[in-house]
Amino acid sequence: MFKKLFGSKEKFFNLNIDGVDSPIQISNKETILQAALREGVKFPHSCRVGGCTMCKCRLISGDVKQMTETAYVLTKEELQQKYVLACQAQPKSDVQVEVDFGRISDLPDHKLVTTGASIKEKKALTEDIIELVVSTDDVVEYTAGQYAEISIPGKFDEPRAYSYASAGYSDPKQLSFFIRAVPNGEVSNWFVNEAVAGDRLQIEGPSGDFHLRDASAPMICIAGGSGLAPVLAVLEEANRQKADRDVVMFFGARTEKDLYGLDRIEEIKQSWLGDFKFVPVLSEEADDSDWRGERGFVTDVFKGYCTPEHQIYMCGPPPMIDAAIKIATDSGVKEEEIFFDKFLDRSAVQASSS
Repeated sequence: MFKKLFGSKEKFFNLNIDGVDSPIQISNKETILQAALREGVKFPHSCRVGGCTMCKCRLISGDVKQMTETAYVLTKEELQQKYVLACQAQPKSDVQVEVDFGRISDLPDHKLVTTGASIKEKKALTEDIIELVVSTDDVVEYTAGQYAEISIPGKFDEPRAYSYASAGYSDPKQLSFFIRAVPNGEVSNWFVNEAVAGDRLQIEGPSGDFHLRDASAPMICIAGGSGLAPVLAVLEEANRQKADRDVVMFFGARTEKDLYGLDRIEEIKQSWLGDFKFVPVLSEEADDSDWRGERGFVTDVFKGYCTPEHQIYMCGPPPMIDAAIKIATDSGVKEEEIFFDKFLDRSAVQASSS
């Protein structure tokens, strides 16, 4: 009865991570990943909602509560070996975990910063996608392709992850994000439909392992919907580094009116030192429209371009990413040359685990 009225009492335990010298104090109300990042541990992670498995670790001792079902993303063997997802695991006792830090040997190294911010500008890009420009109280350094977690204090305290939509502004306290109004998404719809200049936010970042790798191989970039943000940022960074690699960039959208950012893409194309080919692909464009470009799913068109020599960067919804990975590996591209960021929201994870 009292638990229902007042909630369970917060408890604290010790989190021991193999390879980290000192134990970390962790609350039963936070995840292993949150506690590790809070203390500056470079813990492997990406989506933070239990869909990518980047943060999987082996539970050596102790007991945890898994906030979401993990059987659909971890293999039977991993479950038998007591692997858990650090982003979904809250401690019920002192715990010890084993982490493969080798998976993040090339992870960008930036200080994790939590700062207040104010909305500076909101620009409509399509009917359901905006560009949100914010001014931060403190400098947040990041690598193009990474993301931040944004919350609205007092309104939506649980953060949502949004990728930085540029390689960086001249103003180090200015950030931009592309945000799509997700069906039934309270936070994204608030940003798109209700947020105004001056609204206060809290931003924590940077996070994520999606970024430009040092290579000379030709690139294929694939973006879907608001997944254009990190892909565009990566290409801007490559252009700033004067990369002379050949690039084919695919942008999948529903109709012609859902295409956006075309001026920035053209700007990159005009100054790119190698060959730059831009291929927009529309899946729901009316048959009688004036559109003369590619139609169908972007992955179907991508199939005709993919060769074993390519290095691939992509961001978008899980079905698009999963289909592209299969096509790429079937075409002979090595898994270690495929880099992606799935735009997983909580509804997608819950649907997959139901």
